Amino acid sequence: MKNFVFLSPNFPANYWRFCAGLKKNGMRVLGIGDCPYEELTQDLRESLHEYYKVSNLGNYDEVFRAVAFFTYKYGKIDYLESNNEFWLERDAKLRTEFNITTGFKNDDMEKVKCKSKMKAYYKKAGLPVARYHMVKDLKGCRAFIKKVGYPVVVKPDNGVGAVSTYRIKTDEDLVAFLESKDDAQYIMEEYVDGEVQTYDGIINFQGEPVLETGNVTVGSLMDVMNNQDDSVFYIVKNLPDKIREAGRKTVKAFDVRGRYVHLEFFVLNSDQPALGKKGDVLGLEVNMRPPGGISPDMENFANGVDTYQMWADVMAFDKTDMKMDNPHYYCGFCGRRDSKNYVLDHNAVMEKFGHKLVMAERVQPALAGIMGDQTYVGNYDTEEEMFDAFRQMLELK
Repeated sequence: MKNFVFLSPNFPANYWRFCAGLKKNGMRVLGIGDCPYEELTQDLRESLHEYYKVSNLGNYDEVFRAVAFFTYKYGKIDYLESNNEFWLERDAKLRTEFNITTGFKNDDMEKVKCKSKMKAYYKKAGLPVARYHMVKDLKGCRAFIKKVGYPVVVKPDNGVGAVSTYRIKTDEDLVAFLESKDDAQYIMEEYVDGEVQTYDGIINFQGEPVLETGNVTVGSLMDVMNNQDDSVFYIVKNLPDKIREAGRKTVKAFDVRGRYVHLEFFVLNSDQPALGKKGDVLGLEVNMRPPGGISPDMENFANGVDTYQMWADVMAFDKTDMKMDNPHYYCGFCGRRDSKNYVLDHNAVMEKFGHKLVMAERVQPALAGIMGDQTYVGNYDTEEEMFDAFRQMLELK
């Protein structure tokens, strides 16, 4: 029996399904987390062979001892994973120290965590990228901005999601940012007038996709985080050929194997002389983990599959018998803020759109910044129908 250590199996809450898929495939699933066992959901408890509670997942020594304990009790660990962006480097360090060969190790982390390093691999895939500058001082930033012009975008070179990402429009903004920023290494990029589209794939250990889908972000995640805007995105009904091609080339360039990935691209809204023509695809960022939050569930709703089980099949068998049917729906996500006064209250939304909704849930506080406080997820036959629902749900009094 293969031993699979799953870190933080209780967060996000839907990740128990990955564990359930592994158990179904005959793996011994060993969980490590800082949540008391009695507070784990019944579904998760039934998916685990054993659970080791640590006082703090951020304490590497504690987590190391947990993996060592499982190694002593059950033998060599075959897989170790969290599927969580926050723990990718922790996962890699543990794999390196315990010689677990089925995932990224320490030497792989720069290229998949540092935005500046990702650019070389996007270029290897044949994709243009935004010009950039590593932030050091005011003089260097001004010299870069003189080349590319305002606005520019700054964000941590090694960061998670849209946290601490800002659009700088003026010299005053630049000075204020430099005076207030933390000690993290920041990267500054030229502004790209583009729509963010993704390639979400499950890649087997031969580097071949067994699932290919994607999503489109409506608006800017940066504004969602910084301005507490409503959060809107959707799973595409048909993955555009140019995103499929860009995704496959990126997977190859980064030598991705045995992973669920979320690869981000810009599709230009207008001609930009230094970058390309309207409709061209640019490399943005790679995320070597599943799309965030409930996105895997949305991919299931849109495509009539079980992505959790597909991933578990790849882990166990390096293939899956599950096939994506002909595309079913656009699956749209609408995240609203408790601080806003909408024309349609929750009951009115449910009465008007309940027949279309597949989920209507409160968001875990740790994810509310990027997703909103109350979410509505629905399946729609056409883009027009979906955007009309978004409009009505988000209309303010």
